Amino acid sequence: MTRQLIAGAAAAALSTLFLIAAQIDAEAQQVLKPGDVLSGKLNAMRSRAKGKRVNTFQMTSEPRKLPGADGLCNLETGPETFQIVTHNDNEAKQLKGLIGKTVSIKVGEMSCAQVAGQMSDAIVTKWSVVR
Repeated sequence: MTRQLIAGAAAAALSTLFLIAAQIDAEAQQVLKPGDVLSGKLNAMRSRAKGKRVNTFQMTSEPRKLPGADGLCNLETGPETFQIVTHNDNEAKQLKGLIGKTVSIKVGEMSCAQVAGQMSDAIVTKWSVVR
């Protein structure tokens, strides 16, 4: 009788572990769509374009698949690093104050990195900070 109870408890615990693992895997497989919020640590990186220093920002987040993934986003779990593109000084200034912090942005438009060696797995070209 005691062995049956122990075996039943072990089976229940194992089933719970499988359910938790499946849930974690499903979250990693979520598709990031325009309008979704992406959260993670914001970093600043130095880069040059046409001989001029350019502010480049990168967010490290949980893996998220992109719709119609191509290029380097076709990874098993999806990209984890996202380059946040700024289009003007106001956007750059807004992000400079958030460097090193965990931030959330609402994604408007994104694409995959196309060649190995780019700084991020994916590129977010339209975005807004969520407060």
